[in-house]
Amino acid sequence: MHHNARRLVGRIHWLHLCAVVLLMLLGSLRAEEWLAGLQCRHCERLLAAAPEGPASGRHYAPDRTADITHLAIDVTPNFSTRTLRATTTLQCLPVARPMTELALDAVDLGLDSVESSAPVAGWAYDDARLVLTFAPPVPLGTEVTVTVRYHASPRQGLYFRTPAQGYREGDTHLWTQGEPVEARHWFPCFDAPNERFTSEIICRLPDGMKALANGRFAGTERDAVTGLTAHRWVQDQPHVAYLVCLVAGHFSTLEDRHGGIPLAFHTPPSRIAAATNSFRGTAAMMAFFEQELGVPYPWAKYDQVVVDDFTAGGMENTSLTTLSHHTLFTDAFENTRSSRGLVAHELAHQWFGDLVTCKDWSHLWLNEGFATYYDALQARHALGEDEFRLLMRGNLKAVLAAREDRTPIVWRQYASPMEQFGYRAYPKGAWILHMLRHQLGDDLYRRCVQTYLERHAGGHVVTGDLVRVFEDVSGRSWDAFFDQYVYHARHPELKVEYSWNEAVRQAGIRVLQTQEVNDRVLLFDVPLTVRFEVAGTTVDHVLRVHRKQEEYQIPLPSQPETVRVDPDLALLADIRFEPPRAMLRPILAASHDVVGRLRAVESLGQRKDDEAIQELGRVLREDPFHGVRSDAAQVLRETGSDAALEALLAAREQPDARVRLAVFNALAGFYRPQVRDALLEALGRESNPAIAAALLRGLGAYPDPAVRGRLEPELQGTSHDDIRLQAALSALRSHGDPAAVAAVRAAIVSHGTAWQAEALATAMDTVATLDREAVDRSGTRDLLLAHLDHPKRTVQLAAIRGLGTLGDPVAIGPLQTVAGTVRGEPGVSTAATQAVRDLREKRPASADLGELRREVMSLQQDNRSLRDDLEKLRKTLETRTSAPPPPSSERRPTSRRGMP
Repeated sequence: MHHNARRLVGRIHWLHLCAVVLLMLLGSLRAEEWLAGLQCRHCERLLAAAPEGPASGRHYAPDRTADITHLAIDVTPNFSTRTLRATTTLQCLPVARPMTELALDAVDLGLDSVESSAPVAGWAYDDARLVLTFAPPVPLGTEVTVTVRYHASPRQGLYFRTPAQGYREGDTHLWTQGEPVEARHWFPCFDAPNERFTSEIICRLPDGMKALANGRFAGTERDAVTGLTAHRWVQDQPHVAYLVCLVAGHFSTLEDRHGGIPLAFHTPPSRIAAATNSFRGTAAMMAFFEQELGVPYPWAKYDQVVVDDFTAGGMENTSLTTLSHHTLFTDAFENTRSSRGLVAHELAHQWFGDLVTCKDWSHLWLNEGFATYYDALQARHALGEDEFRLLMRGNLKAVLAAREDRTPIVWRQYASPMEQFGYRAYPKGAWILHMLRHQLGDDLYRRCVQTYLERHAGGHVVTGDLVRVFEDVSGRSWDAFFDQYVYHARHPELKVEYSWNEAVRQAGIRVLQTQEVNDRVLLFDVPLTVRFEVAGTTVDHVLRVHRKQEEYQIPLPSQPETVRVDPDLALLADIRFEPPRAMLRPILAASHDVVGRLRAVESLGQRKDDEAIQELGRVLREDPFHGVRSDAAQVLRETGSDAALEALLAAREQPDARVRLAVFNALAGFYRPQVRDALLEALGRESNPAIAAALLRGLGAYPDPAVRGRLEPELQGTSHDDIRLQAALSALRSHGDPAAVAAVRAAIVSHGTAWQAEALATAMDTVATLDREAVDRSGTRDLLLAHLDHPKRTVQLAAIRGLGTLGDPVAIGPLQTVAGTVRGEPGVSTAATQAVRDLREKRPASADLGELRREVMSLQQDNRSLRDDLEKLRKTLETRTSAPPPPSSERRPTSRRGMP
């Protein structure tokens, strides 16, 4: 599952809230980002969906008293009522001893009958588990067939998308999501990753619809009585419950092949025009992975299907990946959007996670770390070494950003499995593999991974299985490596200092490990490469860092022109090293060294003087790699100086859309009249939707009528995924100007049914925020109440929260009804209860953001004028003090402060 679309839960959710509060206070978040951070809807949903953990607080793979060998589901969905009727049949054998019970996970299923081929004393069901008791116990070697007939209105696991819910006519469909523990919500199963079985899905649909599922297509059969057509799919190779998938409804399709493997890409019919960009690289990716891994693609086919409002970025169901509609994009986005990373990540999962599956969620990194790293390796193959290093640097930053977390990668004390789906499994897991590859070399590393896949194909793994393979193949012991990086938390924090002794021609390197060492974080033992450029020759020294403080004396022929620490980006560590200023220019001139240039840009940002700003401006204009230029734009923004602003304004004409986007995002971080004018001017000629949206969001800092007059027409326009509309709404909300309420309300009434759920939710949040201080709020209140039972949960939650924001006590009654009666998707009742609490407490509205911004701009202008006056005075004083003094008889008296 792709990490960009999941959020952490529980304690990590609280850390997220603290982070957005801090960033807002520091001025690093715009108001709309602050509000979105507080809402964090994904955390709320996943927390509500997660089952409670054991009393011990530690999680292990559950016992297997039965070996389930085959699972068959025959399902008939009713799109009108959003319900299903189904029959699930499980074939199983006792494990180790005669079987007295069979326990299945099954949540909120309406059981119609339970039958068994072996005699049962009875069965019990508590809306969470179905337990059959066999009498007598089933002997070893005897296969049992259990058939469960049921009906359901699933709240999780299986999701309908119909016109009655606000989705487009002709796009009706459903989709399932199993990971980590949602499969149990639509079929009874052993819902844990340490059980594998073959599967079969039959889905009965009206004419014109198609069904997609795991494995190979086994044909259709029309039922003359019901008029429905049964679509049959068979997965011949065993897989686990969370990977069982069904997608059904109206779809259009693109097709391709890789050798003997059929490939297809499906979208709702209204979205097929944008499908080519996302699908075109799949065959080449599959060819790369087969060559890189030495193991052929392991399944009968590979389908990718785009669905509406998916709960993640993508999900690697066996042979059938589900993708969010947000992965689609048009040519107008240029290179600011790409599906490459998502498609590569989910395709890599077909080996890592599907062919070889983690035994329990504490070892999730064996699924997600491999998928994240092989996404980066595929980028290196397709796009080059610089892109690979840029991705791995991004993964490194994601790990370093979790500064307060002291949780190891392998961790059993989670409250919900979803807590595992974070930086530890994804970017940190990828970095574990990256370090192994660097230390072993490409060829030996490939042999290790190929052996791992071949040895454990069709099985379940823990981290120790990977360690054993790497030790068997390489002959090296990896105990210390995995102990410090995987079974303990964090990473080394290294402060590195350099000196040069000309008398003995030695470079001095001093390394301090500054991380707090305790029972969760070790003192690390790592190899650290230091690279010297000496008279045109590259000299590498690998230092063993294993003490709290160490010093090294390295003889060199002459003083080095440059010194680089971890030059190949091969060590997972927080390295703080500031090379002497004279070294930065040659590092920035090294076109072959993208990592060095990226780090040099960071060093210039730390200095923040005029010379550094000038050099950053040059980098922004001239560096050959888009990633370095984009970083220079961001660093210039962080300096916040007038010179930095001028450098950004001078670099707006960027041929690479990614850098152009970075420049305008950086400009939006300055609050100046000339920035407002530049954003408005660019908006008039910018055709890239992503960049136009960034410009519109940036205008949210300028609450004046001219800007509002440019934003309001966007409410009537159209753009891919409503990207411009949402940006304009966010900007209007940031203005805090009640004069925009009428335009936003009118747009909701006239166009809201055609908008994406996220856009409609943003619009309702906007009118509630802007109208909260009005004397008469009835118009906005009635609009929000009309959406209180909206079938799209995102919109319904926005209406609930909007009523709480609006502060009109008339809404308390309807909200209490929702809070007390809703048994729908998780979080709705909780949100309604919170809104009622907010209304009763009559929390004061925050100060008018627009007025605050106007005051801030005025203060900034006054401050700049004062700085200019002081600078003139300083230069006058310097001129006078540098001139020769007049004769003593002509000296004028001075004031008591020494000023003439």
